[in-house]
Amino acid sequence: MLTRQLGQNGPTVSTLGLGCMGMSDFYGPADRKESLATIDAALEAGITLLDTGNFYGMGHNELLLREALAGGRRERVFLAVKFGAQRSPDGAFIGFDGRPAAVKTALAYSLQRLGTDTIDLYQPARLDPAVPIEDTMGALAEMVKAGYIRHIGLSEVGVETLRRAQTVHPVTALQIEYSLLSRGIEEEILPTARDLGIGITAYGVLSRGLLSGHWSPERSAGARELPRDFRSHLPRFHGENLDHNLALVETLRGLAWERSVTVAQLAIAWVLARGNDIVPLIGARQRKRLDEALSALDLHLTESDLARIEEAVGPQAAAGDRYAADQMAILDSERAAAPGA
Repeated sequence: MLTRQLGQNGPTVSTLGLGCMGMSDFYGPADRKESLATIDAALEAGITLLDTGNFYGMGHNELLLREALAGGRRERVFLAVKFGAQRSPDGAFIGFDGRPAAVKTALAYSLQRLGTDTIDLYQPARLDPAVPIEDTMGALAEMVKAGYIRHIGLSEVGVETLRRAQTVHPVTALQIEYSLLSRGIEEEILPTARDLGIGITAYGVLSRGLLSGHWSPERSAGARELPRDFRSHLPRFHGENLDHNLALVETLRGLAWERSVTVAQLAIAWVLARGNDIVPLIGARQRKRLDEALSALDLHLTESDLARIEEAVGPQAAAGDRYAADQMAILDSERAAAPGA
């Protein structure tokens, strides 16, 4: 497994990380046995970065990881945990809490569920607009000093928040969506992160399945019937937007065919080629999808390849926002993002 440094002064992690969210939530039912087998296969392949959130399945994902990492395997991985999203018993999202006391409480529960003394990267999932980022960062810095956290991260924040946070304590990584269909970070956020020495952990590199090469209008219809498949609420998966986006995928499929790879592998390789400071998170729930993603590490895109991909799918090519309107409105990152990204 190749490695990359997470941030200018951060740790070395595997070039690909495993995003574990879908094993507990958001994409419909998951197979627990296959989830555990996929985590095991990821570890055997050399993946060290495992990404979770305390609100993924309301704690289910952390407990799943605890089981997967039993037997002394915890020390082999770099655990990244998001917190702050508030949920009601029916699973609905009801806000974000970045108050210092809430930071410490969430951390205490995550340490217990994960069965560990320290979390490697701890990050608020979203900016709490009611709490100055300096207050949230101050609490996180206290937890670093106390030894409960090794590194601090942020997620889906914009340029101003990044700069303000960095004055309190070094930020190791920014987790944010980045793919061929979501390129809003390129104009301001990515250059600022690089200027500050902050690494990027990129989620959504396959645009929640659109860039997998396996999506279809029939799958979108099926997603609307599945409980808790949040893609049924995403604009890119509906109507004319979906038709447009799948047409882009077919163009990419032609380019992928020329290189004897899949659309997913081409899309992952494209993100990998955007810089050594970017670590893509692969949301594989099955071993076969993990294997497909790992093979992207063997694909080295030429300048000609990159130019043709850019011509096929430019920065504003995608139809529809990446989240529904109410979710877009709470993204601090969108204040600095390119229009329509």
